[in-house]
Amino acid sequence: MVRRLCLRAARPDEPVAFGARQLMVLRDPVVWWESLERPLRYLPRAAALALLATMAALMVWSIFATAPVEQAAVLDKPTQTEVASEGQGGDGDLALYRRISERVTAGEGYYAAAVSEQRASNYPVRPFVTVRLPTLAMIHKAIGIDGARVLVVILLLLAVLFMMQRLRGQCLPLERVGAGILLLFGGAAAMTPQGGLIHGVLAGLLLTLALALYDPRRWWPALIAAGLALAVRELAAPFVLLWLVLALMQRSYREAAGVAALLALFGIGLYFHYLGVTAQLLPGDPASPGWDALAGLALPLVALSKLTALLLLPTWLAAPLAILPLLGWLAPGGRLGLFASLWFAGFFLGVALFARPENFYWVQLALPAYFAGFAFVPRAFADLTSAIRGAQQHNP
Repeated sequence: MVRRLCLRAARPDEPVAFGARQLMVLRDPVVWWESLERPLRYLPRAAALALLATMAALMVWSIFATAPVEQAAVLDKPTQTEVASEGQGGDGDLALYRRISERVTAGEGYYAAAVSEQRASNYPVRPFVTVRLPTLAMIHKAIGIDGARVLVVILLLLAVLFMMQRLRGQCLPLERVGAGILLLFGGAAAMTPQGGLIHGVLAGLLLTLALALYDPRRWWPALIAAGLALAVRELAAPFVLLWLVLALMQRSYREAAGVAALLALFGIGLYFHYLGVTAQLLPGDPASPGWDALAGLALPLVALSKLTALLLLPTWLAAPLAILPLLGWLAPGGRLGLFASLWFAGFFLGVALFARPENFYWVQLALPAYFAGFAFVPRAFADLTSAIRGAQQHNP
């Protein structure tokens, strides 16, 4: 009954549509949004104009705001960032991860190897989250670093296939193909020689798979993918928390229980990780300066400009373009569009608030899925134009 009412609410030409829509927004906003095939068409004229104006202002602002952030960030210092060490082969994060994995492969315990290597390179080991979870090192021990590189490429191709399947019937064939191609551009780091060493690349691919695999009638494959992402990088936790919130809002209690169980398992695993790290600590070990840098929204834009195919463009052009997928993901509607929009907006806000400039690679957790939003940008602009021109039809 709720679904039928919601579907009626999505048809503004009916006499009762406007009131029904208002009722559904208040009663069950998730179901209301999922019922709209093209939600931006149903915005009031003022809201559509405001959204377009906001996007234009952000794009112009980004041209000027990203320049000082790019200069302040350590993007070109190979001793401090993953991308720099990837590009220049310096003694940076990737070299550190390689040394740790080599010691683990040789038979040494992960925590002894990781803490001693970070200590020797003057990397922080306090608090415990400064030491990566052992999952990727265990993968390297099992299949080798080259095997891990093959694994991330396979995951990228699977993400393309499953995302195109997920979009079947929800968008035009051209948009589906475009989304698949754009996922490849967004996952460019997975195809580099160092792709198998980067925790964020593997975690981001697994979260993309979770987005693509989700089905309300068969949600456990997506849950497995999200759980594997959590096992690689704890920064995947907000993704799972958002899933839990939406499941509870939709009163999908079995699904919510499964997601809650995953979070509980993750909490237990994180506690054991804490024990493993603290058992290796010594007085005077270096500590992290913290994560309250308030670097601003320019930081995730610079990161997207450096971690994707946008690297081929100058930052003054790449940064404003990097904003567009966020608008694009609003256009398809359904749970996929809603979840993706909330996830990306919330995660980038978190990066803006908490990441230091050298933490720009956190953005990898939103990739390659974020890049697929480019495919829906034309739809978004068309629907906003329709809303501006025909607002009276949608508000009888």
